[in-house]
Amino acid sequence: MAEQQDHGIRRTRAPGDRARARIVERAAELATVEGLDGLSIGRLAEVTGVAKSSVHALFGSKEELQLATINAARDSFITEVIAPALATTESGRERLAALCDGYLDYVERRVFPGGCFFVAVSAEVGARPGRVHDEVARVQGQWRDLLDAEARSAHDRSELPEGRDPAQLAFELGVILAGTNIVAVLHNDNRAIARARAAMRDRLTG
Repeated sequence: MAEQQDHGIRRTRAPGDRARARIVERAAELATVEGLDGLSIGRLAEVTGVAKSSVHALFGSKEELQLATINAARDSFITEVIAPALATTESGRERLAALCDGYLDYVERRVFPGGCFFVAVSAEVGARPGRVHDEVARVQGQWRDLLDAEARSAHDRSELPEGRDPAQLAFELGVILAGTNIVAVLHNDNRAIARARAAMRDRLTG
């Protein structure tokens, strides 16, 4: 009986989980073009075809919708950029290069129409205190920390040019990647991607 009830719960929740996933995926795409403030329960109902009452039941408020969207964008970034680098390279310069290449490929393929989700929304929420700001900052901090950790690993393995400071290297790579995203999206010019790859390799190999 308990097993039957459990199956019933899973059947009941599955459609809601699928609807929620579809909504936040579309929300992440829209946020890179229209901003997080452009997201609303009504707007997501309009573009997904899900009833407004159902969207409200799934998220409850605009802020919860925004937070769920940030989480979905983080999951996408991990899948597209971080997981492949971690799975195919050793820690150090090789992995640092793979992370940078993966990011640039992510931008070039326009996984989201407005480029990197976190670059797109950072300017919007940067000066606004609150949960949404804090969550964007937390995810951005995780990315910076990962670049820093791999730069330090490369330094410890003597894989960087002599005298190269790993913390400075990680900072410069992060700025290059974010800036390239802005240029490529604003001007619809992926030639910036090739320049960024050259700048990245120059810093990694001297």
